Amino acid sequence: MSIELWYWPDIPGRGEFVRLFCEAFEIDYTDMAREQSADAMVEHMHGLEGIRPYAPPYIVDGDVTIGQTALVLQYLSDKEGHGSGEMETDLRLLQLQLDIADFVEEVHSVHHPIAHDLFYADQMDAAFEKAGYFRAQRIPKYLIHFDNALAANGGPFMLGQQPSHVDTSLFQIMEGLDYAFPNYMKEMQGSWVNLEGLQGAVPEIESVADYLASERRLEFNEDGIFRHYEELDDT
Repeated sequence: MSIELWYWPDIPGRGEFVRLFCEAFEIDYTDMAREQSADAMVEHMHGLEGIRPYAPPYIVDGDVTIGQTALVLQYLSDKEGHGSGEMETDLRLLQLQLDIADFVEEVHSVHHPIAHDLFYADQMDAAFEKAGYFRAQRIPKYLIHFDNALAANGGPFMLGQQPSHVDTSLFQIMEGLDYAFPNYMKEMQGSWVNLEGLQGAVPEIESVADYLASERRLEFNEDGIFRHYEELDDT
């Protein structure tokens, strides 16, 4: 049975972390809002009963509905047998995925530092100030953390030679940072060599390479999480 993925149809966003994992491990899924519409997704989500997802992305797998990106990835990893097989290790992978979720929120707050509901143009001064701090302090702190975690198992992946949901998510993080902050990332090249190695290793997975070359892969844009504004990449 195909898993239903519900997410905004025009942006990579948080949904891309789920798409990438499914594509990498050849998990059958249907990108519902891209086949229907964003309005259909909102109607579907509001029609769910009981404890429903707060926001997309969420998946429907038969009678199971799950929201929150990290939890979705953990569920799919367990269900499809793509974890380590050891509870302690899998919990550490989940811990890293939750760290990724925290970082993704910080990325978004760079261009929306005051309020999510305001346009970027309405908070540009605050965004410029936030971006300088983010580049100087937050990106290195997170990327060094992930780089050290990769080094612990000898790479190129978090489980050594076996890819996991954390690896596909970190690939998306690195690609997104390259898009949003190309000057900064070029300047800092070599500062997190294990992550750079992972960024090269994930596309070598045949299923990922096929996906990246397909129309299913959405390009980064200025409606998503990773947005490129030259003034925010002024190093």
